[in-house]
Amino acid sequence: MDNTQVKNKQNLWQPLSKEERDADKIVRPSMTYWQDVWRRLKGNKVAMGSLIFLIFLILVAIFVPMFWPYSYSDQNLMNANQSPSAQHIFGTDKHGRDLFIRVIYGARISLTVGIAASIINLVVGVVYGGISGYAGGKTDNLMMRIVDILYTIPLTLYVILLMVWLGAGMKSILIAIGTTYWISMARIVRGQILSLKEQEYVMAARTLGASDSRILFKHLIPNAMGPIIVTMTMSIPSAIFTEAFLSFIGLGVSAPKASWGVLANDALGSFMLYPHHLFFPALALSLTMLAFNFLGDGLRDALDPKMRK
Repeated sequence: MDNTQVKNKQNLWQPLSKEERDADKIVRPSMTYWQDVWRRLKGNKVAMGSLIFLIFLILVAIFVPMFWPYSYSDQNLMNANQSPSAQHIFGTDKHGRDLFIRVIYGARISLTVGIAASIINLVVGVVYGGISGYAGGKTDNLMMRIVDILYTIPLTLYVILLMVWLGAGMKSILIAIGTTYWISMARIVRGQILSLKEQEYVMAARTLGASDSRILFKHLIPNAMGPIIVTMTMSIPSAIFTEAFLSFIGLGVSAPKASWGVLANDALGSFMLYPHHLFFPALALSLTMLAFNFLGDGLRDALDPKMRK
């Protein structure tokens, strides 16, 4: 073998450059879908700030009334219409009741309504929409016409009819919200199931003998959890605002219970002289709704596979 052949053979074996060695290097550790969702959600500072605020609000609504020196119904006319101070950090209302603890009790009512609406959304809306989308045909058509009929009933009229039958209060509001707020969820889940039920993994499960209920609840609904979670999160501020509006116009909880809507209604006659009567309930309602909306936006971005980087 001459020198030229030796040199050509040596040129065939060159050490790899650093770029070539790192070409197949794993940049980040392998993650599951939900681990990646949590990673992206943590990267959204606004959504994480909203989540922290909501957790703080829930803890305050649960524990502060246990040791606060005033109750939401304690009246002392000698302390009426006081401005915020060290003794009453939000001031007092026209009956001398501590406004801070009344706002906290309003948070209890609003969060109860929001959580109830989300649970009903998750149970009734997902099951109804899932069955409608999976069954298809005449069953789907019949179930969606029922949804259309319920959707045309104005919520205010529905609550008034319930109040005549059941009486005013939280019970009427929860029943009204529970029987109407699952409709949007059912439509969204139906659309997701219609697009997923023809996928290959569903056909494979059906070929292996899986029952319809197993295919629906073990394969289809888990794969639609992204839109379900986002819709459920977005429904909470809508339910909270509905409760506040109904209480504001006198169709919700009644005195001496302290809903944010009731507090805003009580402040209407004197908010020019005592603006703190209206400011603190309105601020609490606004911050809570913004927090849920920002959290919902963050969850939508985190759950969207197209946003994955």
